[in-house]
Amino acid sequence: MVEQVGDRRAGRRRAAGIYGVIVTAAILTAVGGQLSTLSLAIAVVATLLIYWTAEEYAELLGEEVEDGRLPSRARIAAELRATWPMVTASFGPIAALLLARLAGASPAAAANTGLAVAVVVLTYHAWSAARVARLRGAALIGTTCAAGLLGVVMILLKNLVLVHLH
Repeated sequence: MVEQVGDRRAGRRRAAGIYGVIVTAAILTAVGGQLSTLSLAIAVVATLLIYWTAEEYAELLGEEVEDGRLPSRARIAAELRATWPMVTASFGPIAALLLARLAGASPAAAANTGLAVAVVVLTYHAWSAARVARLRGAALIGTTCAAGLLGVVMILLKNLVLVHLH
């Protein structure tokens, strides 16, 4: 039973990381270049904090309340720790965004840099999750490439829709 709880939490950590990177990439796609770089970084973290809090509230209230009792503080803390990667998954892309801007990139180019790092992180998370699921060969490659392709599609949408059609 303890092993199943640990496996469940590890799976939730991976899923939270993937979700966090996707939300980060979506924000960089939607408003990258339209906000100041600092405002964009703050918007990413603030949005993820809101999503993380809402997700955990819904999860704990919707699935953990039993027989009229709320989960213990220890249980709540454990669940919050398990899904914290939803927020921390944004740190690499945000660091790249800020460093690119400090190096002289335009706000749009800095957002693209952060987005490129998000694609790398997303691809890594997908590969890692596939390895834990014991996928091998074509299934491992397909799962990893699907995540990378999702990121590339976000970059293309950002540059096609928001730049050329805006």
